[in-house]
Amino acid sequence: MNKVKTSSEKSGSTTSRTMSLLSQLEKINSDSLAGEVENARYVTSKILHLVQSQEKTRKEMTSKGSTGMEVILSTLENTRDPQTTLNILNILIELVSVGGGRRASVLVTKGGTQILLQLLLNVSKDSPPNEELMVLLHTLLAKIGPKDKKIGMKARINGALNISLNLVKQNLQNHRLILPCLQVLRVYSSNSVNAVSLGKNGVVELMFKIIGPFSKKNTSLMKVALDTLAALLKSKTNARRAVDRGYVHALVTIYVDWHRHDSRHRYMLIRKGILQCIKSVTNIKLGRKAFIDANGMKILYNTSQECLAVRTLDPLVNTSSLIMRKCFPKNRLPLPTIKSAFHFQLPVIPANGPVAQLYSLPPEVDDVVDESDDNDDVEAESEIEAENEDDKDQHFKNDDIETDINKLKPRQELGRPIEELKIYEQFFPELLENFQECDLVSKEPKPFRSDANLGGPIVVPTAGEEHCAEASQSVKEISLKESNSLLAEECNIRPAFLELSKKDSNKGSSLHQQNDQKKLLPTCQCLSQEIVKGLDRITLQNTAKNEQYFGAGCAIKKESKTSLTTLACSKPCEHVSPCRSSLFEGSPVQLGKLCCTGVDSEEDDDSGSNSSGEQVILEVSDISPVHDSDLYIEMVKNTKSVPEYSEVAYPDYFGHIPPPFKEPILERPYGVQRTKISQDIERLIHQNDIIDRVVYDLDNSSYLVPEEADLLKFNSKFESGNLRKVIQIRKNEYDLILNSDINSNHYHQWFYFEVSGMKTGIGYRFNIINCEKSNSQFNYGMQPLMYSVQEALNSRPCWTRVGTDICYYKNHFSRSSIAAGGQKGKSYYTITFTVTFQHKDDVCYFAYHYPYTYSTLKMHLQKLESMHNPQQIYFRHDALCETLAGNSCPIVTITAMPESNSYEHICQFRNRPYIFLTARVHPGETNASWVMKGTLEYLMSNNPSAQSLRESYIFKIIPMLNPDGVINGNHRCSLSGEDLNRQWQNPNPDLHPTIYHAKGLLQYLSSIKRLPLVYCDYHGHSRKKNVFMYGCSIKETMWHTNVSSSSCDLIEDPGYRTLPKILSQTAPAFCMGSCSFVVEKSKESTARVVVWREIGVQRSYTMESTLCGCDQGKYKGLQIGTRELEEMGAKFSLGLLRLRRLASPLEYNLPSSLDIENDLIESSCKVTSPTTYVLDEDEPRFLEEIDYSAESNDDPDIELADNAGDYEAANQEDGLSDSESTRTLLS
Repeated sequence: MNKVKTSSEKSGSTTSRTMSLLSQLEKINSDSLAGEVENARYVTSKILHLVQSQEKTRKEMTSKGSTGMEVILSTLENTRDPQTTLNILNILIELVSVGGGRRASVLVTKGGTQILLQLLLNVSKDSPPNEELMVLLHTLLAKIGPKDKKIGMKARINGALNISLNLVKQNLQNHRLILPCLQVLRVYSSNSVNAVSLGKNGVVELMFKIIGPFSKKNTSLMKVALDTLAALLKSKTNARRAVDRGYVHALVTIYVDWHRHDSRHRYMLIRKGILQCIKSVTNIKLGRKAFIDANGMKILYNTSQECLAVRTLDPLVNTSSLIMRKCFPKNRLPLPTIKSAFHFQLPVIPANGPVAQLYSLPPEVDDVVDESDDNDDVEAESEIEAENEDDKDQHFKNDDIETDINKLKPRQELGRPIEELKIYEQFFPELLENFQECDLVSKEPKPFRSDANLGGPIVVPTAGEEHCAEASQSVKEISLKESNSLLAEECNIRPAFLELSKKDSNKGSSLHQQNDQKKLLPTCQCLSQEIVKGLDRITLQNTAKNEQYFGAGCAIKKESKTSLTTLACSKPCEHVSPCRSSLFEGSPVQLGKLCCTGVDSEEDDDSGSNSSGEQVILEVSDISPVHDSDLYIEMVKNTKSVPEYSEVAYPDYFGHIPPPFKEPILERPYGVQRTKISQDIERLIHQNDIIDRVVYDLDNSSYLVPEEADLLKFNSKFESGNLRKVIQIRKNEYDLILNSDINSNHYHQWFYFEVSGMKTGIGYRFNIINCEKSNSQFNYGMQPLMYSVQEALNSRPCWTRVGTDICYYKNHFSRSSIAAGGQKGKSYYTITFTVTFQHKDDVCYFAYHYPYTYSTLKMHLQKLESMHNPQQIYFRHDALCETLAGNSCPIVTITAMPESNSYEHICQFRNRPYIFLTARVHPGETNASWVMKGTLEYLMSNNPSAQSLRESYIFKIIPMLNPDGVINGNHRCSLSGEDLNRQWQNPNPDLHPTIYHAKGLLQYLSSIKRLPLVYCDYHGHSRKKNVFMYGCSIKETMWHTNVSSSSCDLIEDPGYRTLPKILSQTAPAFCMGSCSFVVEKSKESTARVVVWREIGVQRSYTMESTLCGCDQGKYKGLQIGTRELEEMGAKFSLGLLRLRRLASPLEYNLPSSLDIENDLIESSCKVTSPTTYVLDEDEPRFLEEIDYSAESNDDPDIELADNAGDYEAANQEDGLSDSESTRTLLS
């Protein structure tokens, strides 16, 4: 107890003593008596002793509210006594040496920088200057400099800029003095104006004198000199000066010397410092040329390869790769033009915008690459320092957020005369229908008939184990006998997809007004004999008037040990020879269930149907009830594409079932990106090893594919396909180039192509080299999708995630300013992945995401229409309009039939609120269609909740807003070359008919006072995980802008948050934390904002589904599949039912709903909502430094390389190792 008391008394006495000394010092400052000099020395020496020995004293002097720092600085400013000055400088150094930079910031805020600079100026006037004072002054300035963003400007205005430089020049041998001087010069050089000024006074030459030839003496001095030089060389003027004096070659030589002599890797910071200097000087074109002339590429490549074995040397390898990638000579894409390989003449050319610029370009202009990349060689003297940059950084500000409250407030306006809007009355017959002639029955569910026309009940999509259980249960519900009779009936009917009536032929004119019926072939250029035996070419022939069709004789095979039904087709079919010399050459083949009908030539006779052949058996118990291969072919006939596709991709014909296994998000191997970049650099260093042979080219229609055994064959000439060109780089490596959107010169992301001719046990590397986005989920575990025809024949017709060594990185192909929106010096990005095929000579398809074609949609809608119970479900399938290419844009109406044709029931039917849903405005976001499929199938199901949902709402659904873009393999645009989701403010009826009329439907509903309760546009997101929503809120937008507190006065119904909150509780893939309700300027033309602002729908949403997977909830760590996407569509529908019940709980007798609603409203009113900016990404965006980074995951300090010098010096002084320095940077 006594010890505790003694300790307490001692602590208290120390505190009181410090305060007493500071009070004395303050009094001495105010008295300013000549005799007080000795007292000042004494008091400051005592304070120095306490500061050096007591951490509590240091804390007390820098704590909030303490005046200790002001007293010390005031004394320093007023004293003329050298000893007192020395004492105070030592006190300040002790104070800022620890504390994580906070104490240095306190010193800066108290005006310490100006006082120290003025003192430096005064001391420099002495002849000679006091060396001890200079050392301490520079040491202190070096410590506080990184915390004062304006120190460079202050030093320049104060006239202290060249004092440190002159000290170094005059004291090159005095290492104790020049070390802190160099540290201060490094701080000054972070300001571009200062760097230029110092460069003119010979600082670059001075630094090279210090780093000089290889020597292990004074390594700490050399490290600081290298950091200073790296900062100076960021100035383009200084970089050119270094190039002119041959310093680039000198840097490469010095680096090689250190690499050879530092065998124990004790001087990695010095080696990295040299690389940082090379990195800075190669920011200009002259520096890159000098680096290549000095054989720098080969030297850095070899040294980095030697460093790979030592993990601690990764920073050197990464920086070397960064430099080599930057200096890699920019190549042009091997294309004649970056415009699409397909041309479509627009009926109207926009007056301005990218499409107008595209059409105005002279034909002789080379749009693939600019003449020069000298854009970075701008005179450094013109560089202007951003003096107020720190003010901007004080608080985050998103300039894209709308701050004008008048623009934010919804203003309901029709935009078109009511008389003109009456043309949309035809799309709302449910508002006029009296059902007097309808046979209406009670609401009790009526089971579907299992006959050939219906094809079985619709299975409500669910995910995970529940799905498997329900699917198996649905199979058991239909007896095997009924299933067999159903399948037998389907097989014995005349092949539907072969029948093209004269009526259909007349109606289905081609895009270019050709009357001949086009041919449709499943794409497969070179099939092995094994697959040829199992597949048929699906061919739609030009038919004669007297053409005849032959039915397929089918045999049913019942397996004794399983309940699965399998069937085989015994009808012989003619297939296409690999060379396609004739459509009817080759031996007959037999087909499984998914290809059970064939095409007979006109010369064939009836005897041909009696030929026997080998059977191919395909299990079909899990095939989707809405997929019909024959019907798909029928739909394809009337689909109009710009290239006039004559082939059908097997996956679209066979259909897709989700794989029975989970597909986890891929763990990224360490160093994968670095390895890929090294292999790219080898293309330059070992050019003789590169084959560089074109094996597929859409731009050259006469191009013949080389017939070689080891060569892969490619194809993309089918609906939604996208692959423009393929170049063989090495024996098993191929560069792939994607096609631009039609009438555009960019948007390269969606891919869908066929590969054949492969061997097993070989890793084939595919590089898609003309991507444009700066980051991708391929860097965070996403895999591309592959569909194997051989696997489909083996009863596994499904898309699966494949690929190893996947990464996404900036490459050496230059993007022209025409392609980059006027910006020069931009590069393309590469998606690279390696695949090992399971089957020799298989036919495989690769896609960015699960394909969902326009013909698939038409097939699904027709199947849904044929399968529904018209006595229960009101279902209409209309054509909203025709697209530019002449394809119809479907619109679907779904609700429940009225209970009877009585007045009350008809009124209840007509007064149901509307739900308006749209999807697939962006063709590459195929996941949106799978979510929509889940919604449609749920709404049409026999589930009691689905019936309640139909009785609650009238659904107006446009499942594909951009059919032309989908058909032609576009990623984002329609045939107009424009993003249709940026045209909602002023859609052009000639260029954007689907948007014009979709908006017209909503305007019509507004004019008759029937605003939808919910509008939702389904999308896909390429850079974020999970499923989430964007909505619109004035209050949340104003809160994020921090404009004023006026948003607190706004009264806003928080109901816009209810539906997302419901989905976060019911849908496993949905993440409320990723939702945003902020309105941005850049999104003012999107469907979500226009429907909210102009039409007046409060609950107007965009629902974004990930292309990758989930990082939360039930599916955490898994890649998303069609099962999960369809489940999301079903859960969305259920959410609408719950929303309805929350809106009127008394009607549904659910008092508990009131509590839920209150919880939702309460949570939505909290200011600290989980709202995030729409422009933010859940993954870090690649900034310029990281763009070149060799390994973004493995070497995060690369991102901070610009400022690393400032921190590394402090870390060195604190005794931190290099690895510890890295950790410090990260924290």
